[in-house]
Amino acid sequence: MKLIGSLASPYVRKVRIVLAEKKLDYVYELENVWVPETKIQLANPLGKVPCLIMEDGSALFDSRVIVEYLDTLTPVCKLLPPNGNSRQRADIKCWEALADGVLDAGVLVRLERTQRPPEQQSEAWVERQMSKVRLGLAALSQRLGEAAYCTGIHYTLADVAVGCALGWLSFRFPEIDWRGDYANLAKLYDKLAERASFKDTVPQ
Repeated sequence: MKLIGSLASPYVRKVRIVLAEKKLDYVYELENVWVPETKIQLANPLGKVPCLIMEDGSALFDSRVIVEYLDTLTPVCKLLPPNGNSRQRADIKCWEALADGVLDAGVLVRLERTQRPPEQQSEAWVERQMSKVRLGLAALSQRLGEAAYCTGIHYTLADVAVGCALGWLSFRFPEIDWRGDYANLAKLYDKLAERASFKDTVPQ
């Protein structure tokens, strides 16, 4: 398998962490989707990373699709329950959707600030997205409560997704004091940060 991605993308990081946790071999190809010479559309017509190229040359894209597929390839470190446990599976995927939603809003703010001329930027748009980040963080903290991991006592894909969201916010939005506001999220992230999969994929 070949993963096309970048070192800064939290969505790529999620896939890389799952690949590491599952102990799956792959080739990592860096791609900057923002430069004119990017070739990412040859693999993903949407022009986004991550993109996973399979052994037969076909491609999977969208991090949520990719990680769910990867979890089926080996029983090592199962991150999702079997399909029969639909309620628990849906709960984990809801955690992932919430974490990704925080990221989606944050990424839109960053693109507004870095890809558009200052005179075309909309502060109302930025504030709308930042409110999603703030509300999303509050919801993550409330859902976590005093639990050791997102879904209780076991490490799952929910923790991977939340960890990637928190790590990216610290990387791109250091002014957001989520650690000070939500001690339980900080405690969870510090625990996740000790895992080799997280240490080896710190955004840069």
